[in-house]
Amino acid sequence: MIRKLLETTCLGLLAASIGTAALAQDAGTYSVEEAEKAFKARPYSPYAERNFPRRPLFGDTHLHTTLSFDAGAAGARLGPREAYRFAKGEEVISSTGQPARLSRPLDFLVVADHSDNMGFFGDFLAGKPEILQNAQAREWYDMMQSGKAAEAAWDIVVTFSQGKFPPDIIYQPGNPAYRSTWQGIIAAAEEANDPGQFTAFIGYEWTSLEKGNNLHRNVIFRDGGEKAGLIEPYTTQPPLGSNNPRDLWKWLHNYEDRTGGSALAIAHNGNLSNGTMFPLVESFTGKEIEREYAEQRARWEVLYETTQMKGDGESHPTLSPNDEFANFEKWEKGNLDLSEAKKPEMLEFEYTRSALKNGLKLEAELGVNPYKFGLVGSTDAHTGLATADDDNFFGKISTSEPSPERAMHPFMTNPKLGLKIMGWETTASGYAAVWAQENTRASIFDAMKRRETYATTGPRMLVRFFGGFDFVAADADSRSPAIAGYTKGVPMGGDLTNAPAGKAPTFLVAALKDPIGANLDRYQIVKGWLDAAGEVHEMVYDVAWSGDRTPGADGKVPSVGDTVDVANATWTNTIGGPELIAVWTDPEFDPAQRAFYYGRVIEIPTPRWTAYDAKYYGITMPEGTRMTTTERAYTSPIWYTPGL
Repeated sequence: MIRKLLETTCLGLLAASIGTAALAQDAGTYSVEEAEKAFKARPYSPYAERNFPRRPLFGDTHLHTTLSFDAGAAGARLGPREAYRFAKGEEVISSTGQPARLSRPLDFLVVADHSDNMGFFGDFLAGKPEILQNAQAREWYDMMQSGKAAEAAWDIVVTFSQGKFPPDIIYQPGNPAYRSTWQGIIAAAEEANDPGQFTAFIGYEWTSLEKGNNLHRNVIFRDGGEKAGLIEPYTTQPPLGSNNPRDLWKWLHNYEDRTGGSALAIAHNGNLSNGTMFPLVESFTGKEIEREYAEQRARWEVLYETTQMKGDGESHPTLSPNDEFANFEKWEKGNLDLSEAKKPEMLEFEYTRSALKNGLKLEAELGVNPYKFGLVGSTDAHTGLATADDDNFFGKISTSEPSPERAMHPFMTNPKLGLKIMGWETTASGYAAVWAQENTRASIFDAMKRRETYATTGPRMLVRFFGGFDFVAADADSRSPAIAGYTKGVPMGGDLTNAPAGKAPTFLVAALKDPIGANLDRYQIVKGWLDAAGEVHEMVYDVAWSGDRTPGADGKVPSVGDTVDVANATWTNTIGGPELIAVWTDPEFDPAQRAFYYGRVIEIPTPRWTAYDAKYYGITMPEGTRMTTTERAYTSPIWYTPGL
């Protein structure tokens, strides 16, 4: 009797320690000898000898400083060193003279200044003789000195974007001033890098603007200055550079061959590419995507920046009419310089979810999926300040740092086409979350390469997403779901294949609220799949939610409600929940069909930055201004491929 009691007790403890419900269910036949063997296989401490990431690291892979041509022209005066200090949690003075500090330090940062004309504007403002000897430069300089700084800055940027910038003063590879700027960027990153505490990546932005269409990529190096210093960044201006992503991929290949280092590229703002970011027909050739393109893109672009200050890029109401959360922080007025109006047929080739779906189609045709990418968010701030919090929003550019007027003035405008983006449309977003084992360049970069990442619009919520074929409901009862997650499945960014007979994919999902943020509304799984006829489909499932709400006849969970007091820019956590965890099985799985799944976590409504501005400055926002937001996170997908 005592032996049986001890046996049952031991087995129950063992089941709890490894999070495997099957073991507990089998306790009646599990021998003491087998139990002792299993106990010896794991330490008593459930936290010992773990070899998987224990917490996400939060950072920004896309920040500009005064060294970026457009940022400097717009008034940014903070350089890389100030940017790293701010990201580490120090208080700095912004370009407009305002004290600024993060609520909490970030874990990593990429200063990604534009490679084209990098470092020019600071030397121009300083009146360097070698620049002012050019007649056009002297004219611009005199305009700035006479109080026409805004007009001069805009003319400088437009002249450059149109390819009419005086060639004798362009800062580009081979120019000593350009080389000095790049070495300064490397030096600032090396000084700020503190392995185990804070990671400062070396990187830059390659800013392709083909016909005004945004095809930008941020290049990130795994390496330190000893390798990154052997090269100079790739640009878009011919003859040394190119607007074609294929040429950037060749440059990345050459970098790795020359240095033995590693690099990757992260595209962003497909919503401003006018249908060219995720093509089926390549805009540079007019031909259908072929295998070489797919292979190169899949190799170099393992991540996509799906949310940032120039709009959220997950999906669009036109593309996902049955998704009530798809209409979130949209910029849809045209391409980057507003020189062309948006057309509905462009949308399919601009947004994350449709790209993931078309990737399944291309993989079936070519054998390679060019759009098999993980997800991150980042700011794209041009202020040197990597803040994505609505109550601490320092704007996209320095002229839109906090002021009573910033929300009411046009951010961009094209009077000829009647297109305009108002200041209030800029979004306080986002951050990249990375499941790395340690805070180092190598560990974070390697996690990015395996796509174990997720995007947030600012909050630092903890999100887990695992897929497999053997998760059971009891796996959601553990306080350490990652043990079951890594033991029985794959994490976000991973692959499943060859479903066992009679089994459908199961997903273990978990989310914890930001400790100083809003409660959680729901955890959803977004599925996309390719049917036997070659058509792609999507479905959004509510899989975990707060409170005692019950899904309706359509399967959708009712609204969580709203506690936002817009006038006072406050809310209460009296609705929603601090955590969500569940196991979900795909109810309509076909083992013969390619599919992807990703998680989307939605917070309860909170005040938007415009509400905080209205309260702080005592102003009334223009009619139509969005005053609340539903912050969220998007995980990297898990793909199912039959027959591998």
